Amino acid sequence: MGQPVGVFDSGVGGLTVLRELVRVLPGESFVYFGDTARVPYGTKSRETITRYSVEIANYLVVRHEIKMLVVACNTASSLALPALRKIYRIPVVGMIDPSVRRVAALPKRDAIGVIGTSGTIRSGAYEQALRSALPKARIRCQPCPLLVSLAEEGWIERPVTRDVVAEYLAPFRPDPPDALILGCTHYPVLKKTIAEFLGDGTVLVDSGEEAARVVDVLISESGMKKEERIGAAIRFLVTDDPGRFADVGEAFLGGRIADVENVML
Repeated sequence: MGQPVGVFDSGVGGLTVLRELVRVLPGESFVYFGDTARVPYGTKSRETITRYSVEIANYLVVRHEIKMLVVACNTASSLALPALRKIYRIPVVGMIDPSVRRVAALPKRDAIGVIGTSGTIRSGAYEQALRSALPKARIRCQPCPLLVSLAEEGWIERPVTRDVVAEYLAPFRPDPPDALILGCTHYPVLKKTIAEFLGDGTVLVDSGEEAARVVDVLISESGMKKEERIGAAIRFLVTDDPGRFADVGEAFLGGRIADVENVML
């Protein structure tokens, strides 16, 4: 595989990020790590998430000699990114800064919304980054934890999913934001339902898409980019139930998942 890019998440959600990375960097090799034995991350403490993240990063750095680490989990990006960047010399890319930079570049950004897991919203990481970049903007953050389960069940356009989206996003309806950050990597598969509820006036910012752009720039500037357009090589690692990961994950990746390895940290 050569020296790969490491990507990790608590489970399948980060596959939406991997999908964008493969699209932008088709010549690269990737190792995707899903911590399926300890999912979900969104309800756990900062200390626990940081410990999990360091354990996974160590595994990817030591066992797979990755050249870059993508934290394809908004909760881990919110809580563990400073520790990861302090420990490792390789570039570490999270989900928050790329999304905030995208919002800051929009022509209209007076009102900004953020949706995510309870842990991501509770951390205040998105709100802090947005207030630093756009001090005059009106910011509203809303936890939407049930959307993760609905996405994993594949209930993308079911009436119950539309009802849950409407319940969570009701505070945004009277005055729809100029931009809404999808602060969980599960949410891109629900993008159509979210867009229909909020209307055309709201730009949906996909953290995976924005992170892939940043990775492309960093890997190009470092001289580590593989230019061959031969199709990305991907290795999938999980800590539990490879079969379910493959079955559920195909909708997130947008393609078939084969040869998932079960590993122990």
